[in-house]
Amino acid sequence: MSDSHPKHYCGVFGVYGHPNAAELTYYGLYALQHRGQESAGVVTCADGQFKVHKGMGLVPQVFKGKALESLRGDMAIGHTRYSTTGSSHLRNSQPLTVDCYKGQIAIAHNGNLTNAAQLREELELDGSIFQTTVDSEIILHLMARPSDNGENNLVQSLQRIEGAYSLVIMTENELIGVRDPHGFRPLSIAKLDGAYVLSSETCAFDLIQAEFVRDVEPGEIVIINKDGIKSINAFPMQERRAFCIFEYVYFARPDSRISNRSVYQVRVNMGRELAKETAVDADLVVPVPDSGNSASLGYSLESGIPYEMAFVRNHYVGRSFLQPSQLIRDFNVRVKLNLINELVEGKRVVIIDDSIVRGTTSKARVNNLKEAGATEVHVRVSCPPHMNPCFYGIDFPDRKKLMAANHTIEEIQEYLNADSVAYLSEEGMVRATGLAKENFCMACYDGNYPVPFDPTVDKHIMEQRRARVESIGEALAKDELQPRLL
Repeated sequence: MSDSHPKHYCGVFGVYGHPNAAELTYYGLYALQHRGQESAGVVTCADGQFKVHKGMGLVPQVFKGKALESLRGDMAIGHTRYSTTGSSHLRNSQPLTVDCYKGQIAIAHNGNLTNAAQLREELELDGSIFQTTVDSEIILHLMARPSDNGENNLVQSLQRIEGAYSLVIMTENELIGVRDPHGFRPLSIAKLDGAYVLSSETCAFDLIQAEFVRDVEPGEIVIINKDGIKSINAFPMQERRAFCIFEYVYFARPDSRISNRSVYQVRVNMGRELAKETAVDADLVVPVPDSGNSASLGYSLESGIPYEMAFVRNHYVGRSFLQPSQLIRDFNVRVKLNLINELVEGKRVVIIDDSIVRGTTSKARVNNLKEAGATEVHVRVSCPPHMNPCFYGIDFPDRKKLMAANHTIEEIQEYLNADSVAYLSEEGMVRATGLAKENFCMACYDGNYPVPFDPTVDKHIMEQRRARVESIGEALAKDELQPRLL
């Protein structure tokens, strides 16, 4: 993960009943690129036959040339990935596909299963052979087991898994969308020219001009086929809602809507709340782009302090294979953002970011401002301090690597070389959403984990499995162009 922000997790997308399903899925993944930048993939179905194309890299890198031309069919699912479980390797890219006695099944998963290690060990002892290290494959193995009723088998499979998951699943005849009973991850439904579309975020609907219908409810299975759309409640027992509030803080695109609320407006509200709680005399409000833009606007509107885009972001930064750490100090920081010095010279500056995880990048930002002549630099963060790791699909490090969990505000201020540091309160963050606290998972802030887990057992078992698969993977490395898991 980067020093300044946690990695995004994954984006899922699906289309049923459109002759250009693959192209629409490509554009859908393009809109969801912010949710994962390691790999991308699309599986289509035409006349009961699956076609697969996957690769490492960004969506336009994976689907360059004539890659889409071979993906025929009126049904497709897609995935853009950041690895939360399983290494960054082509065989772990999704969607995953399997051929079994029920036919072909493909799955794309956003989230993280907390009982993956135990289920995987159980399935392996029962004869299952795994070809990846991702927890999504566990769901495929459960679904592929013999059953008299496919729907019931899906329900039974989902009732075995725990944790966070939004799924799009494709069989030879159906497109299926699923959210876990707590609703950790977003998933929405839209329509386009009589076709149905599923997506992690509504911004993808806007790109393809699909009409938003509704969110998939927590614990709901939606089954889309030639007869239309059908809803199944997979979890009759009411579970507490636990939507990841960090979607509003950082992960979701600001032009998306979640629970009928504009992500952009929620972030502006967070900035307003931050200004109310952490007022300071200053001349300028400066965001860390792009994630701090909305909150900074809210802070400026509430405080009356002028807003300036003093940091300019380089939107064309890719992976760098040359790391000139001695040649250019703070290269990784400076290559992404450059400062317009004359805007901050002689000014008292409030710099606003959405989060501070480890703090090294924030320290470089403060130093940039002071080197440019800012007389004071006040750091404001539009969410509470991150105190705990996440076990539901966000790449927050363990607690000992979280700055706020191990240092006082005074120590953080001294480390950052800031004149003051302040965070938004949990109450202010929740107020900004307009929803009740009971709707959210806030475990990374308050340590209240909605789904139990045993990280010691899980880590031990998964490390054993991963080491075994990785050793095999080295031997297969030259065959990475194989597009399918069968």
